[in-house]
Amino acid sequence: MINRSLPVNKLRDAWVEINLGNLEYNINTIKEKIKASLPKNSEMPKLMAVIKADGYGHGSLMCAPILTACGCSAFGVASVDEGLELRQNKVKEEILVLGCVPIWAFETAAKNDITVSIFNEEHLEAARILYDRTKMKLKVHIKIDTGMNRIGISHRCAIDFIKKVQEADYIDLQGIFTHFADVEDPKILNLQKENFKKVVNSVDTENLTIHCQNSLGAFIDPEINCNMIRLGIILYGLSPLTEGKNCGICLPTLKPVMGLKGRITNIHTIQKGEGVSYGYAYIADKTTRVATIPIGYADGVSRNLSNKLEASLNGKKIKQIGRVTMDQMMFDITEVDEAKVGDIITLLGDDEGSYYSINTWAKILNTINYELTCRLKVRLPRIYVR
Repeated sequence: MINRSLPVNKLRDAWVEINLGNLEYNINTIKEKIKASLPKNSEMPKLMAVIKADGYGHGSLMCAPILTACGCSAFGVASVDEGLELRQNKVKEEILVLGCVPIWAFETAAKNDITVSIFNEEHLEAARILYDRTKMKLKVHIKIDTGMNRIGISHRCAIDFIKKVQEADYIDLQGIFTHFADVEDPKILNLQKENFKKVVNSVDTENLTIHCQNSLGAFIDPEINCNMIRLGIILYGLSPLTEGKNCGICLPTLKPVMGLKGRITNIHTIQKGEGVSYGYAYIADKTTRVATIPIGYADGVSRNLSNKLEASLNGKKIKQIGRVTMDQMMFDITEVDEAKVGDIITLLGDDEGSYYSINTWAKILNTINYELTCRLKVRLPRIYVR
């Protein structure tokens, strides 16, 4: 039998460190901020924790119990496989596949109480065939495309589609939702809000879950009668705000959940003029002590960060030197006299009061923190702390 799981090197001196205490702090802080923004006597909306892509690289199976205990009553995933993993590990809360589910996976979803997103006639016909054959009603949320132009039934024809689903006795409609393309741009946001409002205000939404707000949307008033909020990257203490863009949204102060650490495997000294790593992209300008750790681009640290990374060793800032290789990288530790093999270098996270953020990496690489946290799950084991 083929094992499709990715290799995890548990006997390697490198790991991702996940602080579950910070995760708990974040969800409780977010809840308080949302409660404070609600009109007096308003009911707190349900909270969906989006834990797709293995919890954005943080480990969905370990994060789910914390999020449940803190009040999240639903989980968002990207595929039926991700939902199955949660079910097989005793997660009992509602699970919604936010992405497109192939119709041949509908039966597996129904058998395992996994809700799927639907948005076309083919989905309806597949659900009918499933019911005729098994008498199982597929649980669904209808995805409305209000301007993201990715997946979903167009808002222009969504009303008739929703009514058709509501009349179908072979399907179990649970909710209606959309996804905003840019919460930070009022023009784009308002257009999508209006498109969604026209749909939900034209159909019977009694007993349905209505949701459109994501991590940023949770902190603005969407002027839509939503009863659930989807929380994603913000749960993990990272901001979804675009660097340098001022949209007036004030996020609560949160604690990053993910760290990245490696132990020094080798220390040696090179002389002025000697090069480090492939292509000698770094040439020493002085006598330099070089430390190696077993983390490289195959672990998710981009080669494009070569000679740009900063890290911490025994509370002191150090610089990465030479090209990041597949499995290893080197640091200049000349100023850390006491350093020895086995000491820990912190690439992300806190070390004696100094904090190193993945947002810095994202800025260097001109990308978003979401992408980088997801990369760091490839081969590195996770160590969970509180």
